[in-house]
Amino acid sequence: MGVAVILSVSFLLFTAGLMMASAAFASGEQTMAQEGPCAGLVRPRDFVYLGAFRLPGGDIRPKTFMYGGSAMTFNPDGDPSGPADGFPGSLFIMGHDRLPYGELPNGNQVAEISIPVPVVSKNLGGLNRAGFLQRFQNVTRGRFKGMDELPRVGMQYLNTRATGPKIHIGWGQHLEPDTSPATHAWFDPNLREPNFQGTWFIGNRSFYSVNGYMLDIPSTWAKKHTGGRVLGTGRFRDGGWSGMGPALFAYRPWSGSHGTPAAPGAHLKEKVLLLYENSMNTSKIRNCLKGYQHPDEWEGAAWITTSTGKSAVLFAGTKSVGTKYWYGFVNPAGPNLPCVAEDLVGQFDVCRMADGTPCPKADLTECKGHNDYRGWWTTRFEARFILYDPAGLARVAAGEIKSWKPQPYASVGIDRHLFLNPEGVEPAMLGTGVQRRYRIGDIAYDRANDLLYVLELFADSAKPVVHVWRVR
Repeated sequence: MGVAVILSVSFLLFTAGLMMASAAFASGEQTMAQEGPCAGLVRPRDFVYLGAFRLPGGDIRPKTFMYGGSAMTFNPDGDPSGPADGFPGSLFIMGHDRLPYGELPNGNQVAEISIPVPVVSKNLGGLNRAGFLQRFQNVTRGRFKGMDELPRVGMQYLNTRATGPKIHIGWGQHLEPDTSPATHAWFDPNLREPNFQGTWFIGNRSFYSVNGYMLDIPSTWAKKHTGGRVLGTGRFRDGGWSGMGPALFAYRPWSGSHGTPAAPGAHLKEKVLLLYENSMNTSKIRNCLKGYQHPDEWEGAAWITTSTGKSAVLFAGTKSVGTKYWYGFVNPAGPNLPCVAEDLVGQFDVCRMADGTPCPKADLTECKGHNDYRGWWTTRFEARFILYDPAGLARVAAGEIKSWKPQPYASVGIDRHLFLNPEGVEPAMLGTGVQRRYRIGDIAYDRANDLLYVLELFADSAKPVVHVWRVR
């Protein structure tokens, strides 16, 4: 073969490789660099989209799923008389969030729903609708008082021999109260008689890093690596106040063979599995999730183990993937133009480039005509799953590596399956187009049937829709 032909073929292969890499990056489906072998890990190609379904009920708050979806968990024991359609069990889902200043102090009520067969359709009217198994109940009545401003909540159903079936809950809000409160508890699946137990602290960990999502840890793994702590809890708080990436701690709120709950106010012993550097400790973007940006959102977590013998620890959320990100407002002149809160310039780096370096001075201005929704914004958001190797978390638990060392080995972009606010609800708050934030709520996993349930927020007017994947 001649040199010219070799060069031509090499160039074509190189170009094809670049195109494939670019397509993978654009879709969010990519395999990242990682340490060690990848055998036995869930890969992006293992996620098979099965469709979506709608939630039941009306729109009268607080007993509605509108403006809800902050927490969800799968109940393998639910709906025992349901149809044999391949989607057994049920889901517990939180409804409309609490609102502060006395407007809606009884929000975040919990309901249990059936799981209909999901349908692949971009037409909401073509989707099946779940039914109520238990209607909304205020299971946290009188609990987590004063934590009503942008609640952050996680739930996890767990049925152990010691405790019987319980729904574990972690509760926080956007800003930590002056006196840091206990954040975790449990209640019974009978929502009319929840028999609430708690509340407890997760060790002495930051309020911002423990109460946004929950998962169950496989018991054999927990016995080997976490001293039998089979519950995982964590949170990501925008701006990196929780750590610059998702956090995860293992804990167990009971003792003995009879499942005696810890005393109210107890500081439960925890085992850190993942914790990145906190932005309140440093102004540098370091010891963080690779590709980290302050507007990131991680709202759900699941410990995946499949019937084919694969595993992964999965976090789901709305990832900032912009060329720039800033604290301030959406710029009405276009998504690629920052609009910073000018009164904060000089107090911290209000605008950064994708690599974490400060933006040029020309970007440090507050634009005209912006709305009032101040916060972290970016030139582009994308809904994603990120996947971690459990072996890396085991090394953290053993003290072999720092808690910020593990990195995702792969990510999966899921925007093409989402409805993305088809009715244009709350465009100023949510953002629009590539700047649409809050795309994903909580997630839940049916381990026995390899089914992953994901809440898409504001998909059915102000209600979430549940998307379903099978993980092979």
